[in-house]
Amino acid sequence: MKSFLRPLFLLPLFLAPNAGRSQNDEVRFSIIETTDVHGNYFPYDFINHRPGPGSMSRVATYVKRLRSEMGNHRVLYVDNGDILQGQPTAYYYNYVDTQSPHLAAAVVNYLEAVCSTPGNHDIETGHSVYDRWMNDCGFSVLGANVRDVAAKKGYFTAYTMEEVDGVQVGFLGLITPAIPQQIPPAAWSGLEFRDQLENARRVVPIMRRAGKADIVVVLMHSGVGEEGAGGTMLEHAAYQIAEQVPDIDIIFCGHDHRLANRWITNKVSGKKTLILNAGYNAEHVAQANISVRRDARKRVVEKSLSGALVNINDEQPDPDFMARFQKEFEAVKAYTAKVIGRNEAPMSTRPAFFGPSAFVDFIHQVQLKVSGADISFAAPLSFDAEIPEGPITMGDMFNLYKYENSLYVIKMTGAEIKNYLEESYAGWTAQMHSPTDHMLLFRNDAADKKENWQRLQTSSYNFDSAAGIRYTVDLRKPKGRKVVISSMADGKPFLSTRTYRVAINSYRALGGGHLLARGTGITADSLPARVVWTSPKEIRHYMIEEISRHDKIAPEPLFQWRFIPDGWAANAGERDATFLFQGRKE
Repeated sequence: MKSFLRPLFLLPLFLAPNAGRSQNDEVRFSIIETTDVHGNYFPYDFINHRPGPGSMSRVATYVKRLRSEMGNHRVLYVDNGDILQGQPTAYYYNYVDTQSPHLAAAVVNYLEAVCSTPGNHDIETGHSVYDRWMNDCGFSVLGANVRDVAAKKGYFTAYTMEEVDGVQVGFLGLITPAIPQQIPPAAWSGLEFRDQLENARRVVPIMRRAGKADIVVVLMHSGVGEEGAGGTMLEHAAYQIAEQVPDIDIIFCGHDHRLANRWITNKVSGKKTLILNAGYNAEHVAQANISVRRDARKRVVEKSLSGALVNINDEQPDPDFMARFQKEFEAVKAYTAKVIGRNEAPMSTRPAFFGPSAFVDFIHQVQLKVSGADISFAAPLSFDAEIPEGPITMGDMFNLYKYENSLYVIKMTGAEIKNYLEESYAGWTAQMHSPTDHMLLFRNDAADKKENWQRLQTSSYNFDSAAGIRYTVDLRKPKGRKVVISSMADGKPFLSTRTYRVAINSYRALGGGHLLARGTGITADSLPARVVWTSPKEIRHYMIEEISRHDKIAPEPLFQWRFIPDGWAANAGERDATFLFQGRKE
């Protein structure tokens, strides 16, 4: 177990059960956060059929030990959303077994959570799923900036109060307001997502005054964001809130999958707010350690805080947890082991970074076949995934298509299609000035990143290529001038003035990744007039149908586009592949 401390006042991490109180009325306790668990409840990777890292079973071991040392009520556990999507475990209890109590709720109930927030991927599952999950939760589900339009009130609870040895701890919940730009309206029908900063300003004083909160904690499914960020409706707003809203002690973040343990100075009060983010996949927990000293009249006279990021990969899974959920584990394992067909040729996402690939082109082919569109846009949704030769299981399908995106067909002109691709490759590729340059667009500090995917300047799920047209991408050209489209795939002319039917996933169609807005100027407001068709089921469902129908597949790249110059691209691709996919930096 590794922990990374960033203290203001150093506090011991492990205290004896009677150490939470002292004669001078000092109260010590800890808050543990998980976030972006994405269905990783068990120490097993159901997608790749092997033992897996992290998991809520290991979190349970750590939380139990801490509670045995500090006292059960002095360790408060919270979850920060995106727990309902990402692994077959979540999918199974979202859509297959809809009669049993939802496993995601049962797992967090087992850990005796005091509250949680839903994340954008939780909302993406649809009302029937997250409403059922919420009913199964034995704790408060928070979201102060989500409004029930018909009822004219909050859809989730705004905040909740917990008492620890007489100290009042308030938890405010917030959710990224970017959901309407990422998720089909049917999933969030009747809801309105409001600005996080505005609602923090509104609710924090209420918590201090009416709730008499001694400690104010914000639990927000939103990333840290940037220093000095302005504007409203920010997707990542923790920095903005910490700077502009006084009287917040701790902000637990999520959504961006990036570990964080830092202090931000509030511009109003001059005091510091502790920012923590546990990353993703339940491989870390974020831990806030709090000491509160009160006078004889029980008024708080001193507060001390410290933060830690605790790597729990070395923890053993909690045997009681595994015994409690053995039936659920076996049900999911049987579901993911079901064979749906056979793959005659291995597929990997790695070639998709450097040109046409069987992996992404299979997605293109299914999208074009199901939709009847002229052109398809798609990206490698998993950073480093492989479908081996041999039987294809249901678990493999979550590698092939990670998310529950539906399929849209929208109208775009030829000029808009070209500009869309320019925006995609601008975030994907660098401008090469010599054959020895990088072809991929890496971060300046890429070599220092422990996680391979963080070495890229843009997340690879935004690396959209096209099928249905023939084109080249010139690595020597600056952004906006890289793409030349020569024809349709069948050799017919491609016209910049003609309107085409384009197949695109729901995340992208609604503005996710900003490729439409930045590349073409097509905004969420103008989208409805362009939508020709939407699929009733998720894209993965149609891929499963396609494989099951033919019993076996042998995907090959379509080779409808390529990087040029050919020699530069080939050599740079080999170098960049070695750098990008080498092992984690320790």
